[in-house]
Amino acid sequence: MPALPGRFAASARPSFRRRFAPGLGGDLAVASRPLADYFQVVKSGLIATLLKVSVLAGFWLGLANFTVAADTNQFATRRMRIVQEQLSGPGCAITNARVRSALGRVPRHEFVPERYRDQASDDRPLPIGYGQTISQPYIVAFMTERLEPRPTDRVLEIGTGSGYQAAVLAELVAKVHTIEIIEPLARRAQADMQRLGYTNVLVRAGDGYQGWPEASPFDAIIVTCAPDKVPQPLIEQLKDGGRLIIPLGEIGDQKLVLLRKRAQCLEKTMILPVRFVPMTGEAQH
Repeated sequence: MPALPGRFAASARPSFRRRFAPGLGGDLAVASRPLADYFQVVKSGLIATLLKVSVLAGFWLGLANFTVAADTNQFATRRMRIVQEQLSGPGCAITNARVRSALGRVPRHEFVPERYRDQASDDRPLPIGYGQTISQPYIVAFMTERLEPRPTDRVLEIGTGSGYQAAVLAELVAKVHTIEIIEPLARRAQADMQRLGYTNVLVRAGDGYQGWPEASPFDAIIVTCAPDKVPQPLIEQLKDGGRLIIPLGEIGDQKLVLLRKRAQCLEKTMILPVRFVPMTGEAQH
């Protein structure tokens, strides 16, 4: 086949390239741009888009981190207010520096339902469900101080509830065993302990009246629900020289009592009137 005249050959090449690279700003420019340049343009556009997405993601992540940090600082400030205002004062001061420090570290708002978190720094009980409450910070600090916790102690708690008291103890002693008779509360407390990193707390769902015999003896026992009398199994699971603090009596006539075990004898000290939920289970029979 004879060769095409020069003017036809020159016009055929651009129209061939236009079919494979349309819309890039003029026929002649498209025709003369190598295919590699076309892909470079596309690549540059993708990189620019990804950079914009990355910047936006970084902005929103930074905003979220700022919000979390602000919330954390806000609750930390409120905890310090608990220590400075609620644990001080004539006749009611908590003087044990370790106990005060523990109350300043444990995030009480993490142990209450979310709708009550803004009230977590108030010195009063708050509902946690199932007819139970989280104790007010002052009574937690008071009972903890009277228990005289030591870094090497193994402590048994009866009545886990929210887990707040156990978390305070975990800041002060080697090991905490805690029992809750209401199973959903026990599960929630266990999950919160794991989430917050309290690895020295063991939670069990069960009747606290019988204690935790296979883990005994304990250096100290704290009871946060009120039976009519001290359960005998708890006395038996207390070490010689150990301390047991417990509210005794019916609602409206409860007293907080401190017991010390010395050579199989109990020294009993009445401390002050209190109001706790009653101990259920075997204690009611």
